Amino acid sequence: MNRDLVTALLAVWELPEFRSGVHHLVDLDEVAVLLAALSAPGHDRAVERGLLGLLRSGLDTTEIREAVLLVLERDEVRRPLVAAVTASLASRPGRAAAIASAAEDPEVRRGVRAVLDSAGVRELVWQAVERQVDDDRGGVVRRAVVLFVRHPSVPRLTWALRRHGVLRELRRTSAGREPG
Repeated sequence: MNRDLVTALLAVWELPEFRSGVHHLVDLDEVAVLLAALSAPGHDRAVERGLLGLLRSGLDTTEIREAVLLVLERDEVRRPLVAAVTASLASRPGRAAAIASAAEDPEVRRGVRAVLDSAGVRELVWQAVERQVDDDRGGVVRRAVVLFVRHPSVPRLTWALRRHGVLRELRRTSAGREPG
């Protein structure tokens, strides 16, 4: 699992607004154990699958989804999170700048809400994520095509992310062209 994602999850987990929004819906101790295991080098795939399963069930719950969206929509919550994530990306300034720019764009935030509000899109996203964890790149590509064809919110969000350079920076990493 991407260490930047783990860093972001840890930062979000420390926000009182987020924890108070989800404390009665999830086992906070289970989440804390999973996040601690993920932050340790050399964790196994079972830990990743455990966290992904927890995230998936959480995002299917309206209250938890709203807590996640709170992170994106409230300046006083989003900005410290983005600062924590971009600080962890000091060796990749292009990616840090792209993420910070996209996070401040209301169109990106509306796109994320539209994607998270659609049960069909969430299901396809999770299928793609599960396939990536299983190293099935072809499955990920097929799922991405389905998302583009079936759900108009996905292309809009993708183009908004592209404008901010997020997709370029992700391609740079996946192609092994890390700056530095």
